[in-house]
Amino acid sequence: MAGQGRGAWLSWTRLVPILAIIALAATWGRELNVIMIVVVTVLLAGSVLAAVHHAEVVAHRVGEPFGSLVLAVAVTVIEVALIVTLMVSGGPESASLARDTVFAALMITTTGIVGLSLMVGAQRFHVTLFNAEGSGAALATVATLAALSLVLPTFTTSQPGPEFSTAQLVFAALASLALYGMFVLTQTVRHRDFFLPVAQRGQKEQEDCDDHAEPPSGREALVSLGLLLVSLVAVVGLAKVESPTIEQGVAAVGFPPSFVGVVIALLVLAPETLAAVRAAGRGRIQTSLNLAYGSAMASIGLTIPTIALATIWLDGPLVLGLGSTQLVLLVITVVVSVLTIVPGRATRLQGGVHLVLLAAFLFLAVNP
Repeated sequence: MAGQGRGAWLSWTRLVPILAIIALAATWGRELNVIMIVVVTVLLAGSVLAAVHHAEVVAHRVGEPFGSLVLAVAVTVIEVALIVTLMVSGGPESASLARDTVFAALMITTTGIVGLSLMVGAQRFHVTLFNAEGSGAALATVATLAALSLVLPTFTTSQPGPEFSTAQLVFAALASLALYGMFVLTQTVRHRDFFLPVAQRGQKEQEDCDDHAEPPSGREALVSLGLLLVSLVAVVGLAKVESPTIEQGVAAVGFPPSFVGVVIALLVLAPETLAAVRAAGRGRIQTSLNLAYGSAMASIGLTIPTIALATIWLDGPLVLGLGSTQLVLLVITVVVSVLTIVPGRATRLQGGVHLVLLAAFLFLAVNP
């Protein structure tokens, strides 16, 4: 037993996050050579996989929808810290970083994670089933948050350019917190059953054996929760360490500077993406949708209030309003998402439509 315990502590899911934090401390604020870039990239990828593992352990202990909520909030809190750090140190040229990163996170979650999950689930079960009430409520909240925080600044007139005035920014921040708080209350207390996984047609009991397996002990869950946070800190911290390399790479291939926000969003959302796809492969489509819409909601609902508070220390403009191309993509995404969610079931076609929208977003981010 002692050997098994020692083996558990020496597993890669526990060692990699610790090594990643050590690497983060050793490389923070330094220029990286080629070897260090490779090492940081490997540890970054390992931390993503470790985060997914520990998130699943915590989710198995606390059950749905709490497991999805823990991962979404944990990732977003650290993502917000990264955005604020980059904006404080980036100067005036980072005025649109928050908008670019949040919009990228919104598109990646609502088209990429949803599309991949539906494709994987439909590949196995042909028609995927989920709870339209819960997913519809989440989608409505995401759409409202996006409209209040990213669409309205483009059309308001109190401040020149796609910016909020101070009063408007405070209102958007308070409204975002209120909406997010009401949704979490609905998801975890009032109508928790709307967000529980739905059994797929033809799904065998052994395919969903996780539901019947013995949940981890409280101690194991706490250890995994701690290692989850360590893994996420490592993911975002190492992404920050590699940000100069990312910026240089983006400039070297001729992509617009706004594409940096897309790369950051892709990196920090990697744990949720992998967790959602794995859940879809086990027939837990509702869990995948909880992760996708929960992450989109948290990205907006927690970022905007934090940015509003950070404007005390931030110099220069804060560009939040979307451009015309981004607005068109957002409207199409919301309409397609509504048509996907309302029936409570979807096929590979819906998954493919969402993935084409993601491809259009990525292509237009490179060629605006």
